[in-house]
Amino acid sequence: MTRSVYVTGIDRGDGRQVIELGVMELLTRQVDRVGVFRPLVHDGPDRLFELLRARYRLAQDPATVYGMDYHEASTLQAEQGTDELLSQLVDRFHRVAREYDVVLVLGTDYADTQFPDELALNARLANEFGASVIPVVGGRKQTAESVVAETRNAFRAYDGLGCDVLAMVVNRVAAADRAGIHELLDNRLNRLPVPCYVLPDEPALAAPTVAQIAHALGGKVLLGDDAGLARDALNFVFGGAMLPNFLGALTPGCMVVTPGDRADLVVGALAAHSAGTPPIAGVLLTLNERPSDLVLTLAARLAPGTPVVAVETNSFLTATELFAMEGKLNAATPRKAETALGLFERYVDTGDLLKRVSAPSSSRVTPMMFEHKLLERARSDKRRVVLPEGTEARVLHAAEVLLRRGVCDLTLLGPVDQIRKKAADLGIDLGAAQLIDPATSELRDRFAEKYAELRAHRGVSVELAHDVVSDVNYFGTLMVQEGLADGMVSGAVHSTAATIRPAFEIIKTRPGAAIVSSVFFMCLADKVLVYGDCAVNPDPDAEQLADIAIQSAATAEQFGVEPRIAMLSYSTGTSGSGADVDKVRTATELVRSRRADLRIEGPIQYDAAVEPSVAATKLPDSKVAGQASVLIFPDLNTGNNTYKAVQRSAGAIAVGPVLQGLRKPVNDLSRGALVGDIVNTVAITAIQAQAQLSPPPPTSTPTSTPTSTSTPKASPQ
Repeated sequence: MTRSVYVTGIDRGDGRQVIELGVMELLTRQVDRVGVFRPLVHDGPDRLFELLRARYRLAQDPATVYGMDYHEASTLQAEQGTDELLSQLVDRFHRVAREYDVVLVLGTDYADTQFPDELALNARLANEFGASVIPVVGGRKQTAESVVAETRNAFRAYDGLGCDVLAMVVNRVAAADRAGIHELLDNRLNRLPVPCYVLPDEPALAAPTVAQIAHALGGKVLLGDDAGLARDALNFVFGGAMLPNFLGALTPGCMVVTPGDRADLVVGALAAHSAGTPPIAGVLLTLNERPSDLVLTLAARLAPGTPVVAVETNSFLTATELFAMEGKLNAATPRKAETALGLFERYVDTGDLLKRVSAPSSSRVTPMMFEHKLLERARSDKRRVVLPEGTEARVLHAAEVLLRRGVCDLTLLGPVDQIRKKAADLGIDLGAAQLIDPATSELRDRFAEKYAELRAHRGVSVELAHDVVSDVNYFGTLMVQEGLADGMVSGAVHSTAATIRPAFEIIKTRPGAAIVSSVFFMCLADKVLVYGDCAVNPDPDAEQLADIAIQSAATAEQFGVEPRIAMLSYSTGTSGSGADVDKVRTATELVRSRRADLRIEGPIQYDAAVEPSVAATKLPDSKVAGQASVLIFPDLNTGNNTYKAVQRSAGAIAVGPVLQGLRKPVNDLSRGALVGDIVNTVAITAIQAQAQLSPPPPTSTPTSTPTSTSTPKASPQ
């Protein structure tokens, strides 16, 4: 039977889109096929569904999402009664429910409707759908006592109408009151029989983006790019004062509103943004006045990408419209979605709520489910990850996602002023991220002494080490070694060798690991496979290949992939011979002798490893053939080309390379990595750090590093 979750409210303005988005995130972690149903809809685009469809790659036909519009529903109710209205809505709901494992139902919005008792209508719909209910209570501009009373009354109302209430959510309360309201709801006198979650009001969610402002006011964009237009306007500063006083009024993320003939304020605001003191959202010019072309050219050079928008109205009318405007979650505001999810995950016990939903677990592991679980695990025990490429735009975008979602703590390396300016130009809020410039950091002398100690056998002096450790990858690696960070991710603009050579020199291999190797998590449409080694070792011998297989099995298990190892070759079983096949056969036997508990097959061809029909012909008695999850390639040439072929031809998401065998986690990125790839790799690094035992005691005698990894020869990523 389909399990459905009905998110509803008791009045307008509760901001329940945050909860609807958060519940969708929870459901897609657990279930492959999630449907959406909105019983009643207004005319015009449904912003939330468009966001859900884009973010969660929903294939659902939009025509099936909606029951009927409010006008049709009110007419039907007036002419044929409530029972007929409910009958038709239930029938349309079940058309969706038959196609999906779970359905998220989006309740009515209490906005311009003609139903006398909308709460009772939502309750009855939930009961007829067989859905559990999550009521949302809006707490904006209310006292703590009134919020508590309203929450208790809302629970009684839905519970009294026979609803299965999963949890109560109080949203948009004043940040200063959140803890007090939570405490009141949790005390013995007020406690309800279901969990009550309290979320504070988040200004960034209510703030309109510059693009939304321009659209609403009919403005013309004179300057700015897509990233600039996506910035949130957190507040408004109206220009009328002389420049020195005006500059003192600027605040981070503000939208400057000024008559278009005040070129001094336009240039001054953009110059302040360029210096990062403070970064602004953009400039809105009123009175249909525009600066000269010379001023606009200067403005574009001062703050590339920062929006300058012109409107025809005067400052007073513009202000009236601006203060009535509120930001909306939609497909065009992905950063708001990250903020909303971060808020939901910070204040809702998502693990407990998911258990209460009791959604059926999918037997498949989809890419989205895998990615969700990565973020969830990383968030459960936050670690600090250092990102050496702090001025790279993709890294900054990924950092913002990670910080908004509360996945881990971050340190970004590079010239601090450049990082801040780049972030300001991209409209990125780095929040509590730590920024360090290796060239000027007080840690540089300490790291130079440490590196010289570790590399003394190579004749490295403190003076030479002082230059070496100013390199961001060496500096970041030393932060990990010295316990100032738990892991490092680099490689978006650096080669594999530049990224991992410092790790070989400083962190070295962990006990029991013969070499450092790598895996990719290949997220296919219906499963996740682990490929090793596709990035580090050019031509491993049988001993090294066996070590790669054992390490890869451990990595797979660590990330929830049951290891069934296929040792790949151009022949299967005893059908072929030759040095290359013999190497794989020997490696397979070595694994069996060292780890009898692992399921392994080899030599085996790729098709026999993953396709049951081929396996039934070639190796009918194998416990691995046809269902392998860990595929070990005989050499780098084969592995690197195969992962890229599958990635591009099959549309797979390749997460990695994930390094294994190091004492502490350092991971490499492809230089073509997308923002999502960086987010996933950082999450994996944080999870690896969680699994680390206490660091080994410092030693002045470096352990030997195998020759196969002393100088990385990985293929270009």
